Amino acid sequence: MVKITKESALEYHESGRPGKIEVKPTKPYHTQTDLSLAYSPGVAFPCLEIQQNPDDVYKYTDKGNLVAVISNGTAVLGLGDIGAMSGKPVMEGKGLLFKIYGGIDVFDIEVAEKDPEKFCEAVEKIAPTFGGINLEDIKAPECFYIEERLKKTLDIPVMHDDQHGTAIISAAGLKNALEVAGKNIADVKIVVNGAGAAAISCTKLYVALGAKVENIVMLDSKGVITADRPNLTPQKALFATKRTDVHTLEEAVKGADVFVGLSKGNVLSQDMIRSMADQPIVFALANPVPEISYEDAMASRPDVLMSTGRSDYPNQINNVIGFPYIFRGALDVHAKAINEEMKMAAVHAIADLAKQPVPDIVNEVYHVNDLTFGPKYFIPKPVDPRLITEVSAAVAKAAMESGVARKAITDWDAYKKNLMELLGQETKLTRNLHDTARLHPQRVVFAEGGHPSMMKAAVQARLEGICHPVLLGNPDRLQRLAQRLKLSLEGIDIVDMRADQEQGRRATYAKHLAKKRARQGYTFEEAYDKMYERNYFGMMMVETGDADAFITGLYTKYSNTIKVAKEVIGIRKEYSTFATMHILNTKKGVFFVSDTLINRHPDEHILADVARLTAHTVRFFNEEPKIAMISYSNFGTDEIGSPVKVHAAVDELQRCFPDMCIDGEMQVNFALNKQLRDDKYPFTRLKGKDVNTLVFPNMSSAQSSYKMLQALDPDAEIIGPIQMGLNKPIHFTDFESSVRDIVNITAVAVIDAYVTKKISGHN
Repeated sequence: MVKITKESALEYHESGRPGKIEVKPTKPYHTQTDLSLAYSPGVAFPCLEIQQNPDDVYKYTDKGNLVAVISNGTAVLGLGDIGAMSGKPVMEGKGLLFKIYGGIDVFDIEVAEKDPEKFCEAVEKIAPTFGGINLEDIKAPECFYIEERLKKTLDIPVMHDDQHGTAIISAAGLKNALEVAGKNIADVKIVVNGAGAAAISCTKLYVALGAKVENIVMLDSKGVITADRPNLTPQKALFATKRTDVHTLEEAVKGADVFVGLSKGNVLSQDMIRSMADQPIVFALANPVPEISYEDAMASRPDVLMSTGRSDYPNQINNVIGFPYIFRGALDVHAKAINEEMKMAAVHAIADLAKQPVPDIVNEVYHVNDLTFGPKYFIPKPVDPRLITEVSAAVAKAAMESGVARKAITDWDAYKKNLMELLGQETKLTRNLHDTARLHPQRVVFAEGGHPSMMKAAVQARLEGICHPVLLGNPDRLQRLAQRLKLSLEGIDIVDMRADQEQGRRATYAKHLAKKRARQGYTFEEAYDKMYERNYFGMMMVETGDADAFITGLYTKYSNTIKVAKEVIGIRKEYSTFATMHILNTKKGVFFVSDTLINRHPDEHILADVARLTAHTVRFFNEEPKIAMISYSNFGTDEIGSPVKVHAAVDELQRCFPDMCIDGEMQVNFALNKQLRDDKYPFTRLKGKDVNTLVFPNMSSAQSSYKMLQALDPDAEIIGPIQMGLNKPIHFTDFESSVRDIVNITAVAVIDAYVTKKISGHN
């Protein structure tokens, strides 16, 4: 666990611009017209529309994506009643989580009012601003009254997350833990240590799941809450036991199946856990110090199923698994409330998600490969990207079915895709690539079948229906790796190019290559030896039609791969070289950058070929290329060095291809700033055009540019390298490519293979 010091925390909150959230404009504002539309006089028109139809406020304003995080600071984290202003850093932090996990805008509002009536009045008066209200850090029992009143008086979703967020996540965890233990919730004995807002809400939800009230024992700071105790609050009275034989925690947990701690640290001992029933479920949720440490609980007995509120141990009960997606679903149907049906839908969606195969991104974050449903994984991880689609959709459906939705969602697939796009998990570009590839899946050979990322990508591509994968490698080794990675290789072909039974195919490939390269001095014997190398063998599979596309690059040096590709596949006859391109999907649009991999120091003729290849490939992605040839000078201002070659290449292209939308040489800022370029150089073929394609003077500048953007903007999506100019679909990866990167390249390779077949007349 990362150690947080006072100094590091204060520096984090103070550095740069103080605070953790800000407001950004979403509409143009640079011109006088923009400002007149944003404010007076244009703003009057949506005001009048909303006056005529109040629901239009969701159409013309941010209300439908705006949540208030409201607190009076009476129960801030473990700090207690520290006041409204002192709690502001926590409320800002909650706003940050809403934004990064749910794409939801937040105003944090700190109300300096402890009187529940006056607090509610303040909230009711500002409620028209918001699409939902998240109550936060309000002490019990006032929080119960405040939430219930606001739910009755307001027509927007209201939720006290300290109560219901913890309840929803822990209920999902309990549901799954009981399944792992093979126990029925109606039969188990449950001990709840704590009787605050979270404990009461959790226990209510357990009962809604099927737990019996008579099987529940709840404790507060005075011990077991019994029915004969005087002056019980209505909330505690719900779970006061009629048993007379239990008074202490030690007595209560004896023989119990479940312990849920929402109290304070180090109150549960190893002996107490040993006294519980077989396969006891222990949720020690006090934070940062749990009721018993994970190590002590696991050491007490081997069959314990353990959860804490901490991220450094398995099965973390973390509210962030719930609240961003519960509000997301509620906002997207313009819900009037968050009701019990919506909470229960979230419980089941979260619980079900833990039983599905875990995305590779989750394994990467936690540096594991074995997250499968069981004792150490029965709650999804907070970083699981599927939470936004599964939980939000479940909540939205429940809102519609329970009658609190103002707006209906009819296309759930489209809704989920929009959610993925909202958080940058998927873009229209990658979605179109994958959807197109799924229409015509091809047989794709993965060279480094024994590389974990390559194997995971092949499995993922098969599961998504993108291709029919072929892994090169020793079958026994690949199966052992698959078992270690918890992957199924069902439906994936494995080809051992070095096996004796492949002797005939190696000979056939060698004859073909020797014949093709005879004029370059190739002999059969030399070609046969080459067939023991994965790149030669795999590319020959594509060359001879035994496969449709080939993916390589995680192990092999590019120089070797380039050499093999030229020998085996060859360059298209209308070009003198081949090249690669990366697609950069940024907030400012999609850009195509080349040559990022192949030609180190091209002359003007190769640069011209690269530009032609790039134009052809940009059209392949259904975009019209508007190309800037990049250098460090503009239009002949420097008469030595690389600008001269770029200048000559542009001259050649403009002379030979008068309709090509290309110009240069120019600096990057002139390429990407249309107004700057048009004002300074109005003569260009790019006048009035937004450049979308950049051809760099050498591999170093091209690669440095896209990698710099990748480092500076982690949200920018980068697809590539995409091969341009070989006779058949041979595609490369970077050695640092993620699984998703390889899957994206696989989709490109599949489309490339299909288009190549169509052009050549093959089905």
